[in-house]
Amino acid sequence: MAEERLQKIIASAGVTSRRKAEELITEGRVMVNGAVITELGSKADIERDHIKVDGRLLRQATHHTYLALYKPRNYVTTVHDPERRPTVMDLIKGVKDRVYPVGRLDYASEGLLLLTNDGDLANVLTTAKSHVPKIYLVKVNGMLSSDQEEQFRMGISLGGRRTAPAGLKLTRRAENPWYEVRLIEGRTNQIRNMFRHFGLLVEKLKRVRIGPLDLGSLVPGEFRHLSPREVQEFRRLVK
Repeated sequence: MAEERLQKIIASAGVTSRRKAEELITEGRVMVNGAVITELGSKADIERDHIKVDGRLLRQATHHTYLALYKPRNYVTTVHDPERRPTVMDLIKGVKDRVYPVGRLDYASEGLLLLTNDGDLANVLTTAKSHVPKIYLVKVNGMLSSDQEEQFRMGISLGGRRTAPAGLKLTRRAENPWYEVRLIEGRTNQIRNMFRHFGLLVEKLKRVRIGPLDLGSLVPGEFRHLSPREVQEFRRLVK
């Protein structure tokens, strides 16, 4: 097998996403043939080289696993949490293959989360330029004005950088209304920060769709394997 970048090898082995794998390398937690590797451009061959992450020997994933999980509130979207909070991995029972969450939902948010050991797919879905749409239902503590709705859709400045155009639709008119939000990017706490820009606070946030994948009838804490059709639709994104 030809040499590949270490972060790709780590992601393909089902350890974590390619972006997180880069952090593991720079933190000195990856060894190749007994030597600690910290350079992101480093390459290796998983069939020939002895690669360890946090002391565990990597083995090539024999096949890919794809799971859809309904992440409950008050779970972190990581494999391990230094603060010992519950993670989404605590909910994955009876799955032999090592999988990891693709992207993230913040601690207080809930809804659809994809987990896999397919490093190529994970990389596509977490790359900003991929523009894979994600849809959320959001309850806030007040109404946006018509002008604010238009600004929200066109993009606003957050942290000195303009957000990409977004979809916004009022789904329930009330004192504490619900909006449907469609994003093609995924900055940290983006939806909460966008509403906060207009002086509103998000009370509930639930992701209901990622690209072709829908939350469906899953309940909080429940997961299922993707169907062959759903996997094929995601593989089209990779191509």
